Amino acid sequence: MNNIVKKLVEAFTRSTRSGTAYPSTQTVTETSPDIPLADVMKLYERDPTCKASVDLLASATVGMGFYTTANEEYPQMEKAKQTIDQFNEDVNLDALLNNMARVLIACGNDFWLKITPKKLVSLQKLPIDAVEKVKQAYIGEGLKIPYKTEGYKLRHSYAEADKELVPEAVIHWRINNIGNSGFGIGILQVLLHTLIFNSNRRPSYAWMKAKIERIMPSIFEKYAGPDVLTLLENAKDEDIKKFESAIRNRPEEGAWLFYRGKGDIKPVMLDPRARFEYYIDHIINQFYLGCETPLPRLFSTPGFTEASAKAALELQDMLINPIQRYIKRQVERDVFDVILSQAGFNPTEAQIRLNWGSPETPEVVMADLIKAAELGFIRSEEFRKNATKFGWELWQETEKEAK
Repeated sequence: MNNIVKKLVEAFTRSTRSGTAYPSTQTVTETSPDIPLADVMKLYERDPTCKASVDLLASATVGMGFYTTANEEYPQMEKAKQTIDQFNEDVNLDALLNNMARVLIACGNDFWLKITPKKLVSLQKLPIDAVEKVKQAYIGEGLKIPYKTEGYKLRHSYAEADKELVPEAVIHWRINNIGNSGFGIGILQVLLHTLIFNSNRRPSYAWMKAKIERIMPSIFEKYAGPDVLTLLENAKDEDIKKFESAIRNRPEEGAWLFYRGKGDIKPVMLDPRARFEYYIDHIINQFYLGCETPLPRLFSTPGFTEASAKAALELQDMLINPIQRYIKRQVERDVFDVILSQAGFNPTEAQIRLNWGSPETPEVVMADLIKAAELGFIRSEEFRKNATKFGWELWQETEKEAK
């Protein structure tokens, strides 16, 4: 327990201000997200369209994995790169980035805690609702311009009262930071916001979509087995009550009831003039626009061609490329440079970079392989092993291969 306390103590310790980065006077204010981030993630967890859209964008952003490169002219290049690769493996940075990308794209924020007893040794993802408020410093003397994050106030369920994390202890992943808020905005907030214009209030699209989906089963139950109105001439009150009891207890699929005598029978049907599909299509289209990826349409709407799919992927690339660059720079600055400095390397000269995808391997051409064997650049047994990769069937082993 004492080790855990030692590791976290620096996270709650505020260092003394020094230098000229701080103005002579300043105002510190606290900002909270307009919509609780936990509520945003509930929409991701419970709506199939939102989850599919966020997962697709996150996979396209970081799903291909990454590899690191270094400045080959740096004398300690191999050791520096090995230090970064070992840290990445120890903290499982690839899995951390995959989990972070989903939360970042969904709600525009995510928080990592740096475990630093004396130096950075690990990274711990914080629950999305752990940070209640972001404290920002504003330039004083009549100017309300935010310029620096002063701390992260935690909820009482995660820390004691008035506890806050210093900025140096947190990696705050944030996209679409608008206005004076210290929080970012993801793709799902727009679906949860209401709109008030000239005193008229429009419900959120998430609410409208959920209400449509809630009503649809009731419509099917009501009109798949329609009620039947029966006019009974000269029927007695007790007979009508028997009819009413039978109708109330009818099965969901509806039932026909017969009665002796004259009367008029009229099934209750849905008015064909009530054409709601245009309104429903508009709401669903707005919902898809809010999710900012056209790919779900490829799975749910017939008629998409290969050209349409390629155009959809190009539009998606325009969205994920800035996020990829942001994540790359954030990792290099807040993780790689810190680890290199702790190990005694020069981050500026080492230039350890995060690259998305897999390292490119040169293509081997059989003609070049034969030429290399003729010139003596490779041994005969090496040539035979490489030739089998091209589909050559070599049965007779050389003396060296037999050994």
